[in-house]
Amino acid sequence: MSEGEVFHEKQRLELCAIHALNNVLQERVFTKETADDICKRLAPQCVVNPHRSVLGTGNYDVNVIMAALQSRELAAVWWDKRRTVQSLCMSKVQGFILNVPSRVSLGIMSLPLRRRHWLAVRQVNGQYYNLDSKLKSPVCIGGEAELRTFLSEQLSQDVAEMLLVVQREVEEDGSWLNSDRE
Repeated sequence: MSEGEVFHEKQRLELCAIHALNNVLQERVFTKETADDICKRLAPQCVVNPHRSVLGTGNYDVNVIMAALQSRELAAVWWDKRRTVQSLCMSKVQGFILNVPSRVSLGIMSLPLRRRHWLAVRQVNGQYYNLDSKLKSPVCIGGEAELRTFLSEQLSQDVAEMLLVVQREVEEDGSWLNSDRE
């Protein structure tokens, strides 16, 4: 499968959480409007919603991602970085959503600031792809061994975090972790 056949939303405003969700699901399911509705459900009494940017440009937090996945009968499992990615049972994981530091740029000029950015990784036709919305197109990571190297490199950044996107029953029975359970 070529990169052109892999669903890939590109970055717009601060909507990386929405792009990561849609990219990991490989279809356009969520919009700014659906994410804003989730924010309102999560904090119905708040004038200033704590789950998104006060400017209304996105910048959604992990609670929005988790609620969005739950609406699709999926779950987000927070990855404990003290574990090695070798302990992941890849066949039970539908995809990955990472939260990583990202450079801030103003046009072509890169500023000395870092913000948080959501990105998706998922397998499509036997190959894993980096579906970061800031990329011009999906980048093929390769097979399982290359994926484990990629994830290890991403998680080696102090502030990087990872969510496993799994079926609810996989979350409940813990089968996303290899049976040797490090």
